[in-house]
Amino acid sequence: MPTFFEKLVVELIVAMGYGGSIKEAGQAIGKTGDEGIDGIIKEDLLGLDAIYLQAKKWEGTIGRPEIQKFAGALQGQRAKKGIFISTGKFSNDAVEYTKNIDAKIVLIDGNQLAEYMIEHNIGVRDVKKYIIKSINSDYFDFGEFLSQHD
Repeated sequence: MPTFFEKLVVELIVAMGYGGSIKEAGQAIGKTGDEGIDGIIKEDLLGLDAIYLQAKKWEGTIGRPEIQKFAGALQGQRAKKGIFISTGKFSNDAVEYTKNIDAKIVLIDGNQLAEYMIEHNIGVRDVKKYIIKSINSDYFDFGEFLSQHD
């Protein structure tokens, strides 16, 4: 059974524009024996390519070994694209590792996750909105106004 965090991650990636809707595009599959894949997102509406997800609630720093395990899970699926999302942060070694492998792995740490959730309205709600107004110069004919006050 997928955890709440795994469902949240799938919902966020769909809200970011991948695949269309949760029903059509996103699937949280995390469970015992998931082989390191917590979710699958169709990259496009037709499902021509898939992005595999790993979601980890983690305190502290995630090192290269965890990213290597995920890369291995991707290879086991013959997948070329993955997103590793964590509430923690990634070590420099983990980040560098993703730059030197065939699969494209995007790392999203806790701070980026929070920013994406706010930007795409996942788990947040508007409390107050402010409208800032400016003068619509197309409405007024300032030339006429100025000539009357010379």
